[in-house]
Amino acid sequence: MDPLYQNRLHVTRREFFGKSATGIGTVALASLLNRDGFGDAAPLGGLPSLPHLAPKAKRVIYLFQNGGPTHVDLFDYKPKLKDLHGQPLPNGYAEGKRFSTMTGEADGKLMLAPVEPFKQRGESGAWVSDFLPHTAQIADKLCFVKSMQTDAVNHAPAIQFLLSGGELPGRPTLGAWLTYGLGSESDSLPSFVVMTSISKGTSCGQIFYDFYWGSGFLPSKYQGVKFRGTGDPVLYISNPDGVSRSMRRGWLDDISKVNELKLQEFGDPEIATRIAQYEMAFKMQTSVPELTDLSGETKATLEMYGPEVHEPGTFAHNCLLARRLVERGTRCVQLMHAGWDQHNSLTTELYNQCRDTDQPSAALVQDLDRLGLLDETLVIWGGEFGRTPFIQGDINNRPRWGRDHHPYAFTVWMAGGGIKPGLSYGASDDLGVNAVENKVHVHDLQATWLHQMGIDHEKFTYKFQGRQFRLTDVHGHVVNEILS
Repeated sequence: MDPLYQNRLHVTRREFFGKSATGIGTVALASLLNRDGFGDAAPLGGLPSLPHLAPKAKRVIYLFQNGGPTHVDLFDYKPKLKDLHGQPLPNGYAEGKRFSTMTGEADGKLMLAPVEPFKQRGESGAWVSDFLPHTAQIADKLCFVKSMQTDAVNHAPAIQFLLSGGELPGRPTLGAWLTYGLGSESDSLPSFVVMTSISKGTSCGQIFYDFYWGSGFLPSKYQGVKFRGTGDPVLYISNPDGVSRSMRRGWLDDISKVNELKLQEFGDPEIATRIAQYEMAFKMQTSVPELTDLSGETKATLEMYGPEVHEPGTFAHNCLLARRLVERGTRCVQLMHAGWDQHNSLTTELYNQCRDTDQPSAALVQDLDRLGLLDETLVIWGGEFGRTPFIQGDINNRPRWGRDHHPYAFTVWMAGGGIKPGLSYGASDDLGVNAVENKVHVHDLQATWLHQMGIDHEKFTYKFQGRQFRLTDVHGHVVNEILS
């Protein structure tokens, strides 16, 4: 490239957008400072073009179950599995299907009956296993999508695909997209918060990669803020010994002035991110301790979430914090609970997973409903894929029964946020191998989530490396049949 032309491009970006008195640096900084009372208004970000349509939901709580919950043992009742228990998978069901290397070819694999009985629940008659008695009690509040399909067959790509629309790291996740597009309802707590947990004694945990809540090519201020399960939820939330709050405020003001000069000079969005992070960290010194103080919760509420609610780092504790976060204006809360990867532990660790997540999940839905928050909060429960209806392992060794990854049919449930309650949508075949009725792809689910937040997924884009990207990539249709 001609050096003079290259320099002209460089000057255009830096001079016009950085040093102009009305450049993006000045606008971004003004928006941030207004949150602290330095200006008259108090905007909380977001795009002026949004929402595209009247939103049914203002916030999202995603109860993500890492590892792939087994749909045929929890939600998708297939009596034929019991009839064929121990017999080879019939021809035609898995033809041309790709499974993980732990299974290889599905031909000749033996069918495995559900571990626990199923019953129809509530007035809706939804099938829910005895593994999940608390979820069974709220079945009429839930919408079960039983025809889910995804593209990836291994954990990290499948999780990333569900959360960002692409199997490789580098794209913004759902919470980052929502924060970028809709802004925040709180100026003292992050708009996108993530918490992780794993059942005690679980041997099949998954790694929590930071890109599961990353901002990808969006400015990094939109990435999720991870709350820790031990010690202070956020590092350095407390002042060091000998440092008062007023001293910290003074230091922050001086640092902000220096960063403001650099922002005006270069227009680098990461400088704006740094300013915003410093301001948010200062506010969180007050907001986070108040958030995590459960002393104001009633005994009945705490008991509803189960015995582990008082223990930071557990799924139960995180569910209650999720409710408290959305009460205070957090846009997206993503809880990630690992351990559903039961390749050889259906009769042991599946019980642990259900014990630790069933009651808190149901309690969260009930608690939101009790407080009048459920209608405007979209609650999502599910993993990255399901589990195979056939066994992985020895059919005669019950303590070691397991199921492999299964992307061709699985179940998620949703509640609130304008989703029809008491509905079971879509279906898999008589063995739970393939989705056959009202198929819902991951991109369709993502399009539906955005629609409920008032966003047209085809119009909601961000230009990166010469291309307009969106959460749904170039696919996806809103599943209107599940909308109330």
